[in-house]
Amino acid sequence: MFTDYRPSVGYDEYFCSGTARPRKNLAPLLSSLGQIGLPELKRNHASASHLLRRLGATFRLNDSGQEGSERILPFDPLPRLIALSEWKTLEQGLLQRLEAIDCFLADVYGSQLIIRDGIVDREDLESSSGWLPQMQGIELPFNRWCHISGLDLIRDGNGHWRVLEDNLRCPSGVAYFLENRRVMKRLFPSLFEGRTVKPIDDYPSHLFRTLQDLAPWSDSPQVVILTPGVMNSAYFEHSYLAQQMGIPLVEGRDLICEDNSVWMRSTNGRRRVDVIYRRIDDDFLDPTVFRRDSMLGVSGLMDVLRQGRVSIANAPGTGVADDKLIYAHVPAMIRYYLGEEPVIENVHTYLCARSKDRQFVLDNLEHLVVKSVAEAGGYGMLIGPQASRSELADFDSKIRENPRNFIAQPTLQLSTVPSLSEGELYPCHVDLRPYVLRGQSNWVSPGGLTRVALKRGSLVVNSSQGGGCKDTWILDEQRVTTEKKKEAVLC
Repeated sequence: MFTDYRPSVGYDEYFCSGTARPRKNLAPLLSSLGQIGLPELKRNHASASHLLRRLGATFRLNDSGQEGSERILPFDPLPRLIALSEWKTLEQGLLQRLEAIDCFLADVYGSQLIIRDGIVDREDLESSSGWLPQMQGIELPFNRWCHISGLDLIRDGNGHWRVLEDNLRCPSGVAYFLENRRVMKRLFPSLFEGRTVKPIDDYPSHLFRTLQDLAPWSDSPQVVILTPGVMNSAYFEHSYLAQQMGIPLVEGRDLICEDNSVWMRSTNGRRRVDVIYRRIDDDFLDPTVFRRDSMLGVSGLMDVLRQGRVSIANAPGTGVADDKLIYAHVPAMIRYYLGEEPVIENVHTYLCARSKDRQFVLDNLEHLVVKSVAEAGGYGMLIGPQASRSELADFDSKIRENPRNFIAQPTLQLSTVPSLSEGELYPCHVDLRPYVLRGQSNWVSPGGLTRVALKRGSLVVNSSQGGGCKDTWILDEQRVTTEKKKEAVLC
């Protein structure tokens, strides 16, 4: 199957660099794939697409008014493997990072010691589009702000893990993460034989427990998911999670604030709501405080939150830590609040708000990746080596006009994993979004959503830009059968 497969320059997760030898623990999987054969793999790949569409696992593009904008997230059948020993280190690093970010959010919306001590500039903080001064002075259960997080990790050309972005407001993709495993088990059961792959299907129960933790005032808290509605790009995920947890999926019009509480309207009368898992942005949460034209939120919600009579996951204001300029300060936060060195490093980042960094970026645009600090989904981004002269000139003007709005990073050679696209196997760049739940306790998903840049040579993994996804296996290498170990040719 892999006779014609040629890993690109950099780090391939299946094969040793510059050789045809599989990496540690990959030879048994390659043998199993060979037994299936490429023709059968292609047939099952097509079946996977039909199955996902039947399950309703679709997303809506921003051009939602156009015909054909409802799509499945392209699925790749070759799993990504990560050794359990390696995963334990990543898990430690994820929890360390989120603990520091929670400390930062509690601090900047409280006493602001990190500002006083000169670790983060006040201007960097208050110029962020995610900064919500309305959250100042509000105390949250367990001092937790980021209850459901999806941090994007990448492996660089040397195989080292890095944090690429922090997604802390409404991280999406977990439904596809769960459905990918379901599809793999149904269509490729033989690949799991003789391997101990960490299960992930208990995510909804961990999520439900985390959300219940956020209402310590109640023995049986009522939890709801607040959705913008069916036209939202992630509506499948909203309805999927509500169904899996057995909780109501509501829109803003289904909720009302009275008597210092939030109530849910229903055919059986109204019922108090203790926890809202919101899937709408801060600006739309409460029209009496934020956008007055919002039809998605609930009037008076912020007053109830301030009185400690409802919890919102994730807390309003967490978006300031999503800001890509603030991202550059997270290693300093870890040292400041925890007195530790980061377990997982950032990607080196140039802040265009700083004159020295800005001049370097302007002089080297064709070699860098430039990102707008508040954009997501692959939008507002320039990949210098692949950009045209007009695109470079356009970003030069944008940076000069509003330097605070941009950061830049080296063009990393993201690791590759074999992927099946248009009937061919070739190396595709990937990232990884693990999901971390933090209520009264912590839980990290074993693995996460591996997003794949399916366009040949592309570095953009976002679904809105033609990316797909694949199943991620956390594999206990100590449990591989003796027969399979003998087959391996290690590097």
